[in-house]
Amino acid sequence: MIKYSILVFIGACSYGIISTIIKLAYKQGYSVEEVIGSQYVTGFLLFLVFSLLFSRKKATWKQALFLMLTGTTTSFTGVFYGKSLETVPASIAIILLFQFTWIGILMEAVYLKKRPDSTKLFAVLLLLIGTFMAGNLFGKEAVSLTDPGIIWGLLSAVSFSLFIFASGKVAAELPSLNRSLFMSFGAAIFLTVLFSPDFMTNGSLQAGLWKFALPLGFFGVFIPVVLFSIGTPKIGSGLATIVGAAELPAAVLCSVFFLKESVNLLQTAGIILILAGIAVPQLFYYFRQKKNVGQSLPMQ
Repeated sequence: MIKYSILVFIGACSYGIISTIIKLAYKQGYSVEEVIGSQYVTGFLLFLVFSLLFSRKKATWKQALFLMLTGTTTSFTGVFYGKSLETVPASIAIILLFQFTWIGILMEAVYLKKRPDSTKLFAVLLLLIGTFMAGNLFGKEAVSLTDPGIIWGLLSAVSFSLFIFASGKVAAELPSLNRSLFMSFGAAIFLTVLFSPDFMTNGSLQAGLWKFALPLGFFGVFIPVVLFSIGTPKIGSGLATIVGAAELPAAVLCSVFFLKESVNLLQTAGIILILAGIAVPQLFYYFRQKKNVGQSLPMQ
């Protein structure tokens, strides 16, 4: 359980890295269409190369189709989150995105027709409080609930929840590399249709966009999709949703080290709370397993 949770944790941290890379790309004058489009196309090409080298198992057309549809949820998340940032502050947008913590738990509960256990609910409470603190919401100007950015932000939370949920359910019998290839293909097709793929022909890639496309494709598509596809079927979408909250601390830390942004004491406390919320279910399952093993040992 802990081993697969660590994989999901690393995948979530990898997602957190890309916000810093995207900001650096924007500073160089590249548009959101160029940055996000090149990210997913590069991610797909990485999967294609690795699949040709290391994978021999073929997917049926039905498996491929459902995996491609699953992949569009990641691109939807990027688009919705970007639209949210157009009208609301970043601190509000990240809090809206992180509503995926309780949405993901709710999805799993409906799917399993089973109420979430108290450990998960307590962990989600810590995550939500920590997210509000780490997002530096307090002291900010109020945002109208009718602002379209609120809707876009909540939609980004729903689409990210769908990705975590579906990545543990769709074609789980296939190797993770095969599953990841088709998910990234679906995301790349969706974005090239939504955004004009001019960056592939107008010289932007050769002029320097590739410096951002490569790390974005690797950290924003390749690593997280592979690790989520390996870990989520093993630990369940509910626990994967909780562990996925590691994205926010990773994003904040990267902004501090690479963008030289400041973090106040409240934000630091929020990051600690988020990490505590991630650790609570892991510690609970660890001690429960240890107790069960102890009870199963024969009497001397």
